[in-house]
Amino acid sequence: MLRIALLLILFVLLARAFWRVVDNIIEAAGGQPRGRRSAANVPQSRQMARDPVCGTFVLPERAISIPDGRGRVYFCSDACRDTYRARAGRTA
Repeated sequence: MLRIALLLILFVLLARAFWRVVDNIIEAAGGQPRGRRSAANVPQSRQMARDPVCGTFVLPERAISIPDGRGRVYFCSDACRDTYRARAGRTA
């Protein structure tokens, strides 16, 4: 009886390991692994803007922005915005 219980536990562990390997192969191939097909688990991509002074990427809705001749320019901080304005004032 103990052998049957141990064999059953071993079978369950091997089956679980097998499906994890299969899931990883499917995910690496670009597909959706089993059990993770709901939209809630899929990360949403968001467009980010690059700060022209320090190069940091920021979310436009959380960034400090100013209008520019080409559109809006986004900054990570007041210091980067002020540096940009100072550079633009010297070149104009």
